[in-house]
Amino acid sequence: MKAWTLLGADGRPYPSPAPGTLGGHRTSRIYGRLDCPTALRAIARGGYVKERVFFLDAATAQAAGYRPCARCMKDAYREWKAHRE
Repeated sequence: MKAWTLLGADGRPYPSPAPGTLGGHRTSRIYGRLDCPTALRAIARGGYVKERVFFLDAATAQAAGYRPCARCMKDAYREWKAHRE
């Protein structure tokens, strides 16, 4: 059985039998869809990969201190931003 490494709500990695549904960037503390055009461009340029983390869901990513991507998760980002003001 394959195991994936995901980040939990406490921000610590753990082995998971299921792959993550969202990817994040450890330094910028942003998470988004795995097919995010911004993340895919950064990966294609050779960056981002060393800082990439994965989450099971958005609630876990937010609990770990990450915010939604403004590009691929526009509605979630607007909601997150509205609650910060």
